[in-house]
Amino acid sequence: MRVNIALKGDEAAVRILVKHPMETGLRKDKASGKVIPAHFIKHVVIKHKGQQVVDAKCGVAVSKDPFFFFKIKGVASGDDFNISWTDNEGKSESKDEKIG
Repeated sequence: MRVNIALKGDEAAVRILVKHPMETGLRKDKASGKVIPAHFIKHVVIKHKGQQVVDAKCGVAVSKDPFFFFKIKGVASGDDFNISWTDNEGKSESKDEKIG
């Protein structure tokens, strides 16, 4: 997961790029003809100073290697952020960031 947080005044622009296959469960493997099982990010959470500020639900309509963008107000230089996601197979990733 790559995260970029830009601060302008008291507003943070949070950009998140996640490497993930994001399979819908509707595509077939060309070689075998079998359906590729669904595998997608279902939940993205951002916490600012320990407080949850974004709770995004996702589904199969999100593209491969998704890019997420959020704006969060009430932010200052030095603040801590935690960004995490979970997919439908129970896999997850979490990253801590501090605004420099």
